[in-house]
Amino acid sequence: MFTGIITGVGRIVAIHDLGSSLDHGKRLTIEAPPGYLDDVGLGDSIALNGACMTVTTFTPAERQFTIDISAESLDKTAGLAQPGPINLEKALRAGDRLGGHIVSGHVDGVGHVSLFAQVGESWELRILAPKALAKYLAYKGSITINGVSLTVNRVTDLTEGCEISINLIPHTVQNTALGELKTQSPVNLEIDTVARYVERMLSHDPQQESA
Repeated sequence: MFTGIITGVGRIVAIHDLGSSLDHGKRLTIEAPPGYLDDVGLGDSIALNGACMTVTTFTPAERQFTIDISAESLDKTAGLAQPGPINLEKALRAGDRLGGHIVSGHVDGVGHVSLFAQVGESWELRILAPKALAKYLAYKGSITINGVSLTVNRVTDLTEGCEISINLIPHTVQNTALGELKTQSPVNLEIDTVARYVERMLSHDPQQESA
């Protein structure tokens, strides 16, 4: 479980194939900020751009850890197949403050940046989300973009999908990897957990159980 509050910005520094075919995954080596790995152990969960992964090795002296990612996960996420900056969040522990919203670390879909522009002291980020996620996106609702918990300011249903508008304050741009985004950049999206249950309750038909 995560909160969508980024605890560090790391960098994918190496990518190694785990096999010779496209059915095999990859091993990523991530460089973490100084001191980030001091309380990390083997098997711990760390979200990379919002995707929950398991630490397979780590070397605190070199500020590096590795994760193994399957071909299926690579196909269903963005930003994990090439070197570059990446948002990091350690898994929530009992007693930790829930600063953002409840995040599972499971990517529901990949969206694309349709606009990223400075407006006054802040930035407007627009994301074109897949049409299948449109019913889960609501004005003032929560959305996780590349692991960052954010509030939706506007929702526009379009023929090609659903466009959401987000306001990013300078702190968010400066302390996450979202500042690296450009038009057409792919991003990982996770919908609000509450929206999943609401959709299930509304769509469930008890009569089908007795049929």
